[in-house]
Amino acid sequence: MKVEKLSDLKKELKSLNSERLVEICLKLSKYKKENKELLSYLLFDSTNPFLYAENVKEMLKPSFLSLSRSSYTSTKEIRKIIRLITKHAKYTGSKEVETELLLWFCEQFLEYADTRTHHKPLLLIFSRQIEKIKRILPKLHEDFQFDFGTTYTQIIQKAGAEMRFFDKSGFEL
Repeated sequence: MKVEKLSDLKKELKSLNSERLVEICLKLSKYKKENKELLSYLLFDSTNPFLYAENVKEMLKPSFLSLSRSSYTSTKEIRKIIRLITKHAKYTGSKEVETELLLWFCEQFLEYADTRTHHKPLLLIFSRQIEKIKRILPKLHEDFQFDFGTTYTQIIQKAGAEMRFFDKSGFEL
């Protein structure tokens, strides 16, 4: 089966009437949970993406509160949290919201995860998120750069003090 190009799909969608478009959207939302979540975001939450980010944080907070003591299990749980954050940030399409969610993740990680562990995968998860934030920050508006940069610096300082194998020199702005 041949999949059409996006431009062809756009032309075809423009030619359809509104009833047919609604029917197609509902059919898409029936088959995949992600499609339904994206459609819900676009219809109800896209007007205020930062409020949506707060709702995502509230949804994920219990996951941090119930982290396992086992490094292996907590690594799996944290990877799941990262997947959810990435998915919801992708729905918004906003680097500002993505940065806010990643900074929140790093704060929660330092508060609830076992930062004194020797389990390398757990430590690498944190480092990758810090690297991702560091790459995004220069692309943001200068007001956001200042606000998020301050939080980022505080996280780096706290991580340097609490985590055994964290070298903060490579992550400073």
